[in-house]
Amino acid sequence: MKRIILTLLSLFAIQTLTFGQQEGKTSDGKTVLLYEDGTWLYADSIPLYSVKTKSIAKLELPKTNATDKIIAHTGYSLLYNETHEQANWVAYNLTIEETNKLFERTDKFIADPKVKTGTASNKDYEDSGYDRGHLAPASDMGWSSTTMAESFFYSNMSPQIPSFNRGIWKKLEELVRTWAIENKSVYVVTGPVLTNGLPTIGLNKVSIPNYYYKVVLDYSEPDIKGIGFVLPNIGSKEQLEYYAVPIDSVEKITGIDFFPLLEDEEEALIERTLCIACWSWKNSKTTGKKVENKATAAVQCNGITKAGARCKKKTLDLSGYCYNHEGQTNSASLKSNTTAIESNPNKTTKSNSAAVQCSGTTKSGKECKRMTTNASGRCYQH
Repeated sequence: MKRIILTLLSLFAIQTLTFGQQEGKTSDGKTVLLYEDGTWLYADSIPLYSVKTKSIAKLELPKTNATDKIIAHTGYSLLYNETHEQANWVAYNLTIEETNKLFERTDKFIADPKVKTGTASNKDYEDSGYDRGHLAPASDMGWSSTTMAESFFYSNMSPQIPSFNRGIWKKLEELVRTWAIENKSVYVVTGPVLTNGLPTIGLNKVSIPNYYYKVVLDYSEPDIKGIGFVLPNIGSKEQLEYYAVPIDSVEKITGIDFFPLLEDEEEALIERTLCIACWSWKNSKTTGKKVENKATAAVQCNGITKAGARCKKKTLDLSGYCYNHEGQTNSASLKSNTTAIESNPNKTTKSNSAAVQCSGTTKSGKECKRMTTNASGRCYQH
């Protein structure tokens, strides 16, 4: 009886949903999430899990065939589809520091010089009614002038309805940046769902996808997690959670094998699990640090690596330390303050004129909620 009810609910979902999720009930009252592809999950028993992660080079790249030619740019890689004149996918690792936008949009759309067969052009999109929708967002590539310029290659564009591109798609891009800030780093793969018989624009016959997907992997301890999205190429007022699906579902729709470099058991667990509660759903356009703690230009980190060399990362934090070496701020500040007090015992520690939220991170990985007037931007505990 339980299987019959689930089957009927799944059929109902297929007929009425557009790659979104809908809650249903089993005969014994348990809540399930239903998807258009007929898959379902128990909504109230999806586990959190923890594994020991390791460094994996090019983890973001999907599985490719021997004949596939991956094009690598500075900030992202892609697999180009000549038939549809756009990428099958773009993939990149977005770190917390790369969410600091140092360079503004160029809005200079140009052909990708690495696509030898040629890409779409301005004329393909002129008067088409479609936006040149970024797959790898320009805002994810603002950490260098090169990455920003490369984000406007036509190999990174796909025809998107304006209300979609400037609406829910933009919200999803902003949300992914928030996740990169909260989790220090995320792996992102984005692309159009390309099928035969799609309508086209321009002389180059650029296909107009009906759907777009995005998969995100947080591969950082203590809890790793993955999530997928499939969104119709139309404006939508739905919450982003509505379009969340397991990565397995995106693989079934696209035929793409994501994150193949993970160990098989680990990959299977991550890709079949959907934990809505494991992710935050409120966008943040900053790294979570107060404006008072940001410099106007990036400087080289003052931190010292384990090998004893100075860190080569750039940072906007007024402390002069990147997130990898923010813990060294404490010892540096303590040494500076001690020297100052010894030289002038009557002088008080320098402080801000107004209290700001501490920029320190707790043991659980969350931002400290204490307020501080210390010029370092950190409370006494951090």
